Amino acid sequence: MDMNDILAKWDQVQASEKQKQKNSGRNQISHKKANAPTKEEKELARSKLEDFDEENNKQINPMELWLRRYGTVDKDKMIEETEERLKQTDRNHLREMRIEERIDLHGLKQDEAEFKLNSFISSCKQRGIRKVLIVHGKGIHTTGTDPVLGELVRKFIERDPRLGMSGHPDRNMGGNGATWVIIK
Repeated sequence: MDMNDILAKWDQVQASEKQKQKNSGRNQISHKKANAPTKEEKELARSKLEDFDEENNKQINPMELWLRRYGTVDKDKMIEETEERLKQTDRNHLREMRIEERIDLHGLKQDEAEFKLNSFISSCKQRGIRKVLIVHGKGIHTTGTDPVLGELVRKFIERDPRLGMSGHPDRNMGGNGATWVIIK
């Protein structure tokens, strides 16, 4: 027996083994790689990729792109806001604003008056009221030299950050016995 005979015999044995495996139907080896996508999965991935490419290839209007990036400026609104800010700092305008709410502190002690005034200002601020009148009296009935409530109101206005400009109204609205104040 020479080498050619041995190789021929080997080929016969291998061929018969393959024939047995085909006939038996088991121990068949799958040539598919582990975790490889199926045909359906490949098709689905391809369609999603095409949809993605379609979205990316859509052309956006250059004007729309610019507006998205930089936004718009409403010049009319800016002018109105500037005028409103100027009005709020103009003392004459503030004097002529109408008084929206009023509080009378006559007959109250200092601590009662301060508590009532604080709650009044908080309520007005919450409701969006801009100008209030605080009636404190001229101190005619005060036994000391200075009116008590007038001084209390002045100090309250000076230290309260919610309050802005203030002044005394005309005589018919109380004169020096009342103080108008702007709520910020």
